[in-house]
Amino acid sequence: MSAVTAPVGFIGLGIMGEGMVGRLITEKVVGTSESNPLVIWNRTGSKCSAFQSKHPDANIIVKSSAKEVVESCGVTYCMLSTPEASREVFEDAENGVLAGVSEGKSIVDCATLAESDMTRMSKEVISKGGRFLEAPVSGSKGPAATGTLIFLCAGSKDLFDEVLPNGLAAMGKASHFLGEIGRGTRAKLVVNSLMGTMMAAYSEGLALSESVGLDPSKIIEIIGQGAIASPIYAMKGPKMIAKDHAPNFPLKHAHKDMKLASDMAKEAGVSYSVNDQAELVFRKAREDADLNVADADFSAVFEQIYKDSTSTFAKER
Repeated sequence: MSAVTAPVGFIGLGIMGEGMVGRLITEKVVGTSESNPLVIWNRTGSKCSAFQSKHPDANIIVKSSAKEVVESCGVTYCMLSTPEASREVFEDAENGVLAGVSEGKSIVDCATLAESDMTRMSKEVISKGGRFLEAPVSGSKGPAATGTLIFLCAGSKDLFDEVLPNGLAAMGKASHFLGEIGRGTRAKLVVNSLMGTMMAAYSEGLALSESVGLDPSKIIEIIGQGAIASPIYAMKGPKMIAKDHAPNFPLKHAHKDMKLASDMAKEAGVSYSVNDQAELVFRKAREDADLNVADADFSAVFEQIYKDSTSTFAKER
């Protein structure tokens, strides 16, 4: 892993961004001298101040807008939580990302958006003389903090090669270049839609186990010993039966990705009925005001399964 010798920008210090940008500091990719400060901005400014306080020995500069970050750096990473937030921050005519792009500026966008969004953003950056790398990540809060994300990249191969040995290496355990813009998003939506359907099915399996008198901890153990063993099942299962849905990957974001994947499948002419049914369950959970789990971990779809169940265990749980 190599350090950079110029300022590097990072926009978006949310659940994912905070862990990712922290890796740039702890792995000494940036912020080690006056010549290579880490330049940051977040919509909630207090998060930037808190991050500075957490790393008092690093050279971290907080800017007052996304535009100023991009203007100050050759390469700027963006990690916004939703398509709406990404569009707002990117397109703000006075203070947004695009407003700061000029000849030689490079944007690495790590959000999960619709392919059309990434294509539009790439064209707009390139039209102003910049470079654009689509780089959505596979992984949640934990992998972001430990540098074990998987980057699914497309767009500028030159930019990919430039950030691979430093920024991407610090923040991830693997990085894949998939070709033309849009393919990174396509890959991410395939992965996340599969993950959502797995969680919906797992939730039903655990709910059925408990409702017919089986020990859910024993079922989790059995699942972990067989061909369907999964890190997600092993990690989430014990928390789910304890009703612990502290967010690592918010349910509302999981649902957003599943809906985008459903739309992608329709456009491609592919039957995606399993995901489509799971997406409806996630949608129901997201919109249920009584459950109030939109901001909880995506494992909270388990609570929707139980709400829709009529078993004695479901009623007494």
